[in-house]
Amino acid sequence: MTHSYAPSRRPPSWFEKFLRVNWGLVLLIAVIASIGCAMQYSMAGGHFYPWAAPQMERFCIGLLILMAVSLVDIRVWMTLAYPAYAISFLLLIAVEMVGHVGLGAQRWIEIGPIQIQPSELMKISLVLALARYLHGLGVEDISKPHRLLVALVMIVAPAALVLKEPNLGTATILLADGVSLLFLAGLSWWWILPSFAGLVATVPVAWHFLHDYQKRRVLTFLNPQSDALGAGWNIGQAEIAIGSGGMDGKGFVQGTQSRLNFLPEKNTDFAFSALGEEFGFMGSVALLVLFAIVMFLGMRIAMASRSQFGRLVAIGVTLNFFFYIMINAAMVMGLIPVVGIPMPLISYGGTAMLTVMFGFGLLMSVHVHRQVEIPRKPGAIL
Repeated sequence: MTHSYAPSRRPPSWFEKFLRVNWGLVLLIAVIASIGCAMQYSMAGGHFYPWAAPQMERFCIGLLILMAVSLVDIRVWMTLAYPAYAISFLLLIAVEMVGHVGLGAQRWIEIGPIQIQPSELMKISLVLALARYLHGLGVEDISKPHRLLVALVMIVAPAALVLKEPNLGTATILLADGVSLLFLAGLSWWWILPSFAGLVATVPVAWHFLHDYQKRRVLTFLNPQSDALGAGWNIGQAEIAIGSGGMDGKGFVQGTQSRLNFLPEKNTDFAFSALGEEFGFMGSVALLVLFAIVMFLGMRIAMASRSQFGRLVAIGVTLNFFFYIMINAAMVMGLIPVVGIPMPLISYGGTAMLTVMFGFGLLMSVHVHRQVEIPRKPGAIL
């Protein structure tokens, strides 16, 4: 019989849990977020409004969320995994019915003065729900067709709704998060290799289902000079900004591409380009190194957890963070077509900031409760 804590010890108090928080990771997150706020200040021409001050406020709220989530027992989050997924899924359906249209896409729900992007919530909810489902399976069970089918439906259904908004970038992250967790939980290569081959084979078919603007982005990616003043404008200006930064950049608040508004969506999707212009190659690499340290610490937390659910949640949150960074950085450097994915903690955005911080709270909860053991028997914890 397993116990969450040694029989002679009482469960830790809130204060004891507070002391167990990985304060080095919290400090690192705060440093990255501070860089993001500084960039928002710079892109506004040296003013706190309209972006830097709200970004700082959102980070402070997010920090409180991180601390609150980290102190909640990981078993509570396991209990809430399926309800969170269900709520996020219903919100995605609601986007189709009453969603707010912005920048040509229907991705937001307005609740009074607040706009919520359910696809961002689904990224974390999917990790929680899939981690709970896989926690109750043995390695040999994951590759059984009926078990695998349930997991695939959990992944593909929200990804399809997000793709319909349309939001190809977020749909890609949902698929990548889900498939990665399946692989790390023990999915057989006999499923992975044929599935990958089938996915490649469907690319020509999928092309016909893309929206016109998505097709233009892909064609522009393949030949950027074909429409340099139209579809290729965004990526062209982003590359100019990064390239003009050179080795050490033009200096803080000295970026001409962003200051003169040549760089599109400079405060959101292309914030990393503005950073590259002002701080150059060295500054960009330094930021990526900070991101890499965060991901390294995330994987260490995952490996230290004694529960399968905790390990999968920590890995899922870390991978979600990684896919954010990889897709955004590759996009602004012209390595992949342009998709609407922000750079976490750097780009301006409310829902993205708060969900990223909530995800870090889950990661910290796994760390704080790393000694908690959770039975693998399905339905043991409801």
